[in-house]
Amino acid sequence: MKIIHVIGSVDPAKGGPQAVVIRLAAAQVALGHEVHLVSYGNPEIERRAFLAAAAIPGFDKVQRHILPMPARIERIFATQARRLLRRLLAGTDFVHLHGVWEAILRIAALLARRHDIAYCVRPAGMLDVWSLKQKAWKKRLALLTGYRRMLDGAAFIQALNADEAQLMQPLALRAPSVVIPNGIFLEELEPGGRSGTFRRRIPTLGDRRFILFLSRLHYKKGLDILAQAIAIAAPACPDVDLVVAGPDEGAGEAFKLEIAEKGLSARVHMIGPVYGREKIDAMREAECFCLPSRQEGFSVAITEALACGLPVIITDACHFPEVESSGAGLICSLDAAAVADALATVLRDPQAARTMGERGGALVRQHYTWPKIAHRTVEAYTAVLDIKRRVLTARAGLPA
Repeated sequence: MKIIHVIGSVDPAKGGPQAVVIRLAAAQVALGHEVHLVSYGNPEIERRAFLAAAAIPGFDKVQRHILPMPARIERIFATQARRLLRRLLAGTDFVHLHGVWEAILRIAALLARRHDIAYCVRPAGMLDVWSLKQKAWKKRLALLTGYRRMLDGAAFIQALNADEAQLMQPLALRAPSVVIPNGIFLEELEPGGRSGTFRRRIPTLGDRRFILFLSRLHYKKGLDILAQAIAIAAPACPDVDLVVAGPDEGAGEAFKLEIAEKGLSARVHMIGPVYGREKIDAMREAECFCLPSRQEGFSVAITEALACGLPVIITDACHFPEVESSGAGLICSLDAAAVADALATVLRDPQAARTMGERGGALVRQHYTWPKIAHRTVEAYTAVLDIKRRVLTARAGLPA
């Protein structure tokens, strides 16, 4: 099968969707398919995105088509992307779009429909109720100018969990939802154990235990909630610091000021983005992972933390109920006191925390590895193509 993945950027600083598309493409190649990746980028973005992925099985066989970063006209009309996609679509069986609000995706969907090629869309949480309220008027306008047609014309919408499928229902999209989560490559977690490499990067941390927040520093990730929670939990956990890792997308300065006002600057270490091996080392060496997010589709960071044997503390807005049902961590409301109580619960009982970590690792290995996820996506593509063939056969009056 020839598969084309399209995403607006492969920059890992943009978050989980970029990491997902690279790894899904590699896993599909490992299943024997011809897989292409179309996106925008530049040499530095490609270096960040692809260096850590070099050891992933199948990645070297993914055919990558990285266009120059788009200027204003390209962001609106996707002219360069249109030319590239016209050439690539010949002989394509299925197109997989990642994201929603970008012209490259709308154009890819338009061309796929013109060439009678089936496609699906993975919104990655961009169509749930919370997300649609952000810059709502722009999104309503976009839906009127081609993006609803893109969504309605899809063979299916890939929801990352049942909650996401339900939260998209107010849009009344014509395309059905198919739930297929994200995954991880176990190869990226090796070798295991705590090497101390990450800790040595932060001399002020010393030998103190630490909570890890690893995500974009964006309002929706709940940094303001985390600041309040740390202030509440700090007196009960005097030997524990907080490490905040991730690219700043507007919430970093306010968080830093709030931490300073609470007198906690010495116990909070903001280190910027980490990728690849350094990210895994951070997860291996932390006591727990905390993401008090206001909205998630299916967080790659949570999945990686679970796989690294790290107990996780998340909010119900992360839509990962298996964390609690499997005993791999705690889920709380979007409330600082609730987050603080969960942190204290995990930090004061190291043995229980280790048990949570073991259960999280087992959960991921059983359900959320990329070879299994890739197989499910190909099954979903094949089901669409089988229906399409049966319809064409019936129209031609031929026996099924």
